[in-house]
Amino acid sequence: MRTHEFEPIPGLPEELPDGEEILWQGKPAWWSLAKRALHVRKVAAYFVIVGAWFATDALLQGEGVVAAGGYALNQLLIGAVAVGCLLVLGRWMATTTLYTITNRRLVMRIGASLPTTVNLPFDRIEAANLAQHRDGTSDVSLRLDEGEKVRFLLFWPHVRPWRLSPPEPTLRVIPDGDEAARILAEALEAHRAREEGTQTASGVDQEAAAHS
Repeated sequence: MRTHEFEPIPGLPEELPDGEEILWQGKPAWWSLAKRALHVRKVAAYFVIVGAWFATDALLQGEGVVAAGGYALNQLLIGAVAVGCLLVLGRWMATTTLYTITNRRLVMRIGASLPTTVNLPFDRIEAANLAQHRDGTSDVSLRLDEGEKVRFLLFWPHVRPWRLSPPEPTLRVIPDGDEAARILAEALEAHRAREEGTQTASGVDQEAAAHS
């Protein structure tokens, strides 16, 4: 059963209100998420190094090639299980994640075992940052207003790496990051223009009322 089977719109907890429309939807590339968020390659390298160390130590202790090979193989098998689990977790995380940009907010459906939908209205977003990776994916990080309290563990791994205070919610390793960043920037600019226009009109109305 897919996590969004009971969502009225995939990635959204409810129907969109009048005047709101979806501009973009996407999700992380699972292999890149496993590499960058779960550090699969580093874990694999660790077990290779440990296996080589055990084998070398066995040879130095005079245990023979067969025993040394057994020690190395044992570590490699443990490493293969660990890497396999991380790959499955990375794919699960990517599959259950869906990012949505509308003309009013950004919505993040995140969480593999406990799906959570986080709404980030444009009023709360101060700026966005695009970071491109060599594998063709990109991160789009959001800097929120200073008054907003964000819990790092709630968003992980959908946060900007190594940015703990304050954490920055992030669209992680999305294949079309350039397009998503462009759409988000244009939507934020249009929203701010509408807000400024509304405030200006409100100020004019109040001034007219004062003179009447």
